[in-house]
Amino acid sequence: MTTLTLLITFIFFLMTLSSSTNPRNFTPPLPNRSPVRSKGAGGEFFMSITIGTQPMNVLAIADTGSDLTWVQCKPCQQCYKENGPLFDKTRSSTYKSVPCESRNCNALSTNERGCDESKNVCKYRYSYGDQSFTKGDVATETISINSASGSPVSFPGTVFGCGYDNGGTFDETGSGIIGLGGGQLSLISQLGSSISNKFSYCLSHKSSTVNGTSVINLGTNSIPSGLNDASHVISTPLVEKEPKTYYYLTLEAISVGKTKIPYTGSSSYYPNNDDVSMKGNIIIDSGTTLTLLESGFYDGFGAAVEEAVTGAKRVSDPQGLLSHCFKSGSAEIGLPEITMHFTGADVRLSPLNAFVKVSEDMVCMSMIPTTEVAIYGNFAQMDFLVGYDLETRTVSFQRMDCTNTI
Repeated sequence: MTTLTLLITFIFFLMTLSSSTNPRNFTPPLPNRSPVRSKGAGGEFFMSITIGTQPMNVLAIADTGSDLTWVQCKPCQQCYKENGPLFDKTRSSTYKSVPCESRNCNALSTNERGCDESKNVCKYRYSYGDQSFTKGDVATETISINSASGSPVSFPGTVFGCGYDNGGTFDETGSGIIGLGGGQLSLISQLGSSISNKFSYCLSHKSSTVNGTSVINLGTNSIPSGLNDASHVISTPLVEKEPKTYYYLTLEAISVGKTKIPYTGSSSYYPNNDDVSMKGNIIIDSGTTLTLLESGFYDGFGAAVEEAVTGAKRVSDPQGLLSHCFKSGSAEIGLPEITMHFTGADVRLSPLNAFVKVSEDMVCMSMIPTTEVAIYGNFAQMDFLVGYDLETRTVSFQRMDCTNTI
């Protein structure tokens, strides 16, 4: 099959620290482009796709921590408020329900699937960490992505969810979620060889005062072809674990300035095997805003950050969410460089990646403790070209100004 390269743009609105970043040497050839917008204040990046044979444009959260793509559909039993129209399957001739005992239905876990036996229609149900949820029918449909020339590239027979019962904290900008995870039903897995099992994204921080434009790239040219000092590209292995939805990396240590702190967090899936548990001990996720670190490690890490900050005193977060906040008078706050030491890849974070500005004179760390699985969130990934090569099983990082990659 001919390799397809696609470029999808994002717009993201969020209050962050402002600073400049340096563009790097690698600029991939990306001939196809599709627009995406986001106005979510919760840190979501929205991706635009077209669904159906009477094409309807939808915006949905681009999430590497989810598999099944789903959108809100008519007739809705319970839907959250959405700015755009709901998808109407009756207006599309290519919509087909997925049968209960089909391979695609059985690709869902037992607690995620059900069956309407009277109609032989596969049902799905998902819940998320913030108590949001979606329920509906599993179906196949033609999904299209606009190219740079304006011609849509279509993928017929794509499995997705038609959600009739959806609620929680979803932003009204979006229609649902686009699953970019590693499981069988994700958009990435379904496109498979047509995108050479490769994709990348470059998430821009320039969103506090303007519409920061970001990109997601699908295809053979979406990531650097080689790693070298000149391109400033580094890579780390993906670790095979269950569930396959998630992309697991191994975090070995974190440095605060010149102080290197070994990471003591382990994977919750292998709690009793120290060697195995340290491998794949953190998930990289575009759909989670903050970085979550194991609580036992976080205490010492937070103390090291507090000691390294200059020109400010530690204060409490007014909203009670972030644990390490710093407030200055008229002096500029001095923030330390934080480096994430993944296996084979030392990722140096700018203040924009590690801190968030919550007021004119206050910043907070965009990293918090957790007693569950650790997550490398999208704040830490901003202004990096993050490449996923699912054939070589690696994730690469390259620092660049993501607004200028278009």
